[in-house]
Amino acid sequence: MYLLGLDIGSSSVKASLLDAESSKCLATDFFPKKEMRITAHEIGWAEQDPEMWWSNLKQAIKSVMQAANVDPEMVKAIGISYQMHGLVCVDKDLKPVRSSIIWCDSRAVEIGDKAFASIGKDKCLSHLLNSPGNFTASKLAWVKENEPETFAKIHKIMLPGDFIATQLTGETCTTVSGLSEGIFWDFKNNSVSKDVLNAYGLSADILPRIVDTFSNQGQVLPEMAKELGISSTAIVSYRAGDQPNNALSLNVLKPGEVATTAGTSGVVYGVSDEVTFDPYSRVNSFAHVNHSAENNRLGILLCINGTGIMNSWLNHNVAKGLSYAEMNEKAMEIPVGSDGITILPFGNGAERVLKNREIGAQILNLNLNRHTDAHIYRAAQEGIAFSFYYGMEVMKEIGVQPNVIRAGHTNMFLSPLFRETLATVSGATIELYDTDGSLGAARGAGFGAGIYSSLKEAFAGLEKISTIKPDENLREEMLKAYDRWNKELKKNL
Repeated sequence: MYLLGLDIGSSSVKASLLDAESSKCLATDFFPKKEMRITAHEIGWAEQDPEMWWSNLKQAIKSVMQAANVDPEMVKAIGISYQMHGLVCVDKDLKPVRSSIIWCDSRAVEIGDKAFASIGKDKCLSHLLNSPGNFTASKLAWVKENEPETFAKIHKIMLPGDFIATQLTGETCTTVSGLSEGIFWDFKNNSVSKDVLNAYGLSADILPRIVDTFSNQGQVLPEMAKELGISSTAIVSYRAGDQPNNALSLNVLKPGEVATTAGTSGVVYGVSDEVTFDPYSRVNSFAHVNHSAENNRLGILLCINGTGIMNSWLNHNVAKGLSYAEMNEKAMEIPVGSDGITILPFGNGAERVLKNREIGAQILNLNLNRHTDAHIYRAAQEGIAFSFYYGMEVMKEIGVQPNVIRAGHTNMFLSPLFRETLATVSGATIELYDTDGSLGAARGAGFGAGIYSSLKEAFAGLEKISTIKPDENLREEMLKAYDRWNKELKKNL
């Protein structure tokens, strides 16, 4: 039997086919080959067309099925990972009525702040575990307030993964984990938050029905199965936001375990069995994929919008013609501290860890007679690693101690410089695994469909590639560089 894992990112969408028995990836592909466009009509805005995700995903699925050359009738289950916090609004025909307002869009900050004040800080934090902030519920309120004609057309609102599942099955549904990431979930009452709905003047009818994260969430439509080259008996049996799914992909399910990723944005995600929160909402608490009313499993999420996108910007605009590997090689020729250059990578919208401030990306202390492009490449990777460490220090304040961090061997973790800098400055050991979001989603689908009897069985084939320990010989110099970086950051706060 085969499991299809889908990963809906903001740069590209990916599909992977997993052999359920051997736990081997048979084929994988992503589209588009260049990064998907993010539209910003105003500063701080970020939108994408959901139909663009779907069009690229269909190409990826078809490519994978052709490359694997297996019996399509043996594809039994589909899992979906998706970019978190996005807002997709559809009409009664399940067609989008506007572009999706995605995760790094910061237009709803003020609306969220007003709701935080009207509901009350203590009630928000004790019931929602977060401020409404700039999350999905606040983005919907922005549409209601600023685009009333569009709002009137909305039949249901969805997260990006819900939309993809709807395209596959024709069913509209979501999960508790998904509702919690949108700040629609009341953890004390174990229900959709009436406080948030009332604050924004929303009806609960606008939300899809709730299904279990691991469950039969709908069968693939016959015409869709034919177009994609998969079985019409296949079911969608798992969905989760990219960060809970990344943790699942790394088998991070128990309290005290920590996962991290560094794609366009950067995340450190720790699991807790305590209903805990940061009083300043610099890090956020959401329902993890295995959370239930009887068994608390909260994901404590540190998200930094401006991480890998900083490296990507340099690749496209400064290192023209160089590959990322070539950039890494040049950066490693420069000593720790980048010879005085400091880069703050926060150029991708308001940063929660900075209390929703939008300070922009900054290249500081550049000497035009002394520094080269290689200095900038190193300073960027150091700045990204330092931003992780800054956030990890915040996580420690609410009881999450990242001593061992698991990550997939992908994105920024392909860079020896980045992973060694992060390990050394944080003092944490990093374990790299041969997995990614699409493979994690495939394994989650196998459990959701009952093909695996347990999550332990689903992840029995997960392979560790390497372990990176802190370099004690460089730690003192690295911490000095971090202190310089932190002083520059504080000037903006």
